[in-house]
Amino acid sequence: MDIQKLFFDGGPVMYPLLALSILCGSVILERLWFWLRILTQEKQIVDRVLDAAQDNWEVAADIAKQATDQPVGRFLYAPLGLRKSDVETFRLALEATAEDELAGMRRGEKLLEAVIALAPLLGLLGTVSGLQQSLGNLQIGDFGTAATADVPAGIGKALITTATGLTIAIVSLVFYRLFQGLVVNQVKVFRKAGNELELLYRQFPPDFSNSTSIAQETPRQSFNPPRKRGKNQFPNPPAPPNVSDSLDPDTDSP
Repeated sequence: MDIQKLFFDGGPVMYPLLALSILCGSVILERLWFWLRILTQEKQIVDRVLDAAQDNWEVAADIAKQATDQPVGRFLYAPLGLRKSDVETFRLALEATAEDELAGMRRGEKLLEAVIALAPLLGLLGTVSGLQQSLGNLQIGDFGTAATADVPAGIGKALITTATGLTIAIVSLVFYRLFQGLVVNQVKVFRKAGNELELLYRQFPPDFSNSTSIAQETPRQSFNPPRKRGKNQFPNPPAPPNVSDSLDPDTDSP
């Protein structure tokens, strides 16, 4: 099968279909690489962070910080990177980060949805225009004569765009459903990891007493009031004269 010949036989509608196929292919390849990196490293990151959190929260935070190039690493580091937090703040940090990361995982879905909707319609448009060209010049008396010999070939060429559009839409739909399933699975992974991390936080809360005391003492030691930095540059003003002395009757008049 000559693909180049089929492309030109399909007519001008094949050009937008080609553009849609390129967009669809680029999104699929990028998403496949994205999910391949996540699925191969995700479980290891979660296990290391949870294991370290049982003994030392600072070590767990360092492990999560090193894995911030992964969505699950950023998800776990969001509450661990806080200097001081309570249970409610810990949970809010997990929920907010989970929403952002899941939204990033859905990147490209809108484009695939557009391809799924547009590709069959463009293929049908090419078929209708091809049929119009093939059957537009025929008369009623031409059926069964030599004038209709090229009609089946024209109809076959007109159906090329429909087949192309359906093929692009089917491939896009398959990967669209695959990526949606992976996102749903990530929701479960994030929920499970977040619940386990929060449970460890409730059982073994980190000790912020040292960091709190340092944070409170440091500003007092480093801050010197302006009055204590040095002597006053301006001399003290002289004491005002005693008004009672000037009004004393025993005082000599000038």
